[in-house]
Amino acid sequence: MVSLPVKPLFVVVLTFSLLLAVILLSPSPQFVNTPLSSASLLYLAGEFDIWSVKRIAEWRPCKWWLHGHLTPLPAKSNGFIRVDCFGGLNQMRRDLCDGVGIARLLNATLVLPKFEVAAYWNESSGFGDVFDVDYFIQKMNGFIKVVKDLPTDISSKEPFRVDCSKRKGQFDYRETILPLLLEHHYISLTPAMSQRRDRYPQYAKATLCQACYSALRLTTSLEKKALELLDAIPKPFLSLHLRFEPDMVAYSRCEYPNLSPSSLAAIKAAGGEDKKPWTGEIAQSWRKRGKCPLTPNETALMLQSLRIPTSTNIYLAAGDGLMEMEGFTSVYTQVFTKSALLNREDFTRMHGNTKAALDYYVSINSDAYVATYFGNMDKMVAAMRAYNGMHKTLFLSRKAFAELSSQGLEEEELKKALWEVHRNDFEIGRGSALPDCFCEFKL
Repeated sequence: MVSLPVKPLFVVVLTFSLLLAVILLSPSPQFVNTPLSSASLLYLAGEFDIWSVKRIAEWRPCKWWLHGHLTPLPAKSNGFIRVDCFGGLNQMRRDLCDGVGIARLLNATLVLPKFEVAAYWNESSGFGDVFDVDYFIQKMNGFIKVVKDLPTDISSKEPFRVDCSKRKGQFDYRETILPLLLEHHYISLTPAMSQRRDRYPQYAKATLCQACYSALRLTTSLEKKALELLDAIPKPFLSLHLRFEPDMVAYSRCEYPNLSPSSLAAIKAAGGEDKKPWTGEIAQSWRKRGKCPLTPNETALMLQSLRIPTSTNIYLAAGDGLMEMEGFTSVYTQVFTKSALLNREDFTRMHGNTKAALDYYVSINSDAYVATYFGNMDKMVAAMRAYNGMHKTLFLSRKAFAELSSQGLEEEELKKALWEVHRNDFEIGRGSALPDCFCEFKL
């Protein structure tokens, strides 16, 4: 038996008791109202990271979609629908998912979607330049009929344009759109962002889910390039979607007084006169609501609060023009980008959609995924990771950061409070998938 001297043992017990008393008696910040768990105590001892937290729930694909019996397609179609998609790749992908569900709802034949050419997004690639068309048609078999080409009596006509994107509130597609489809036989549709999918019948929801998560595969050439990029990143690695571009910050209308003169000038140029930052109480209220993008420096602090080692290999899934990156790379030094890893000629030849597709592919295959935002890409990546059984996914809480910072918390106090917030989020899988096609499973 190993024995310890009485005095050192007494010192150890007394030290631990005092530490425990300080932890338990210290006032908690208002934002965090949960008691310290065993995970938090281990965290304070430096022995725990966020990925080691035991989850109590996960989001997985719903069985009614994956294993349900398909409702047979009606013998006669009501006409042809082409889904028109605008914006960046993941915004267009969202519209495509909705549009396919709507086409099934209206018993229409789906024409291959149209990806709009957009100078703003440096974009000229279409649906077939990004996604494998034949694979899409094959995977949608039984869910909805998809055609590459229209019948000759319709192909010479322009579709009747139906733009639902600006419609406010809820409306019924069968009441408002079906009469137009029956009248014109061929319509182009931009889905409404506000339409609630939970009102779809299950066969339409299943079609949407199949299109979004099972039927979209990159073209062979693009997937080959994505694999080259994935192979070039040192393993294991974390994919970080960081949003701090001039246009993003200008659109948020948030104040950032400590930025460099060049960053402030870029933000002003991107926003013009219409997007001047809020000031005073409005600015403070806006930030506390979580509306302000995290700076790279704030992001580094957040990752440190989660005990993510500063030596972690990090792939930066982001567009061009990120500002203030030295605030991040001075802390996390192993940062990799597609512009540095890809052949320069290949990279300069790519458009917005193909670059975004590479980020998406790498992110759904990364060991962990962290996002500073909750945009279209983040929602799609999180859902696909859940679909593939990869649950190391987390969204950094801008609201928690703003709220806790406003309470005067700094350094270790702030990190401890941020840990508590994100531990709770990770335990229940908050944000890791949307409920349209995924169901919560208690662990």
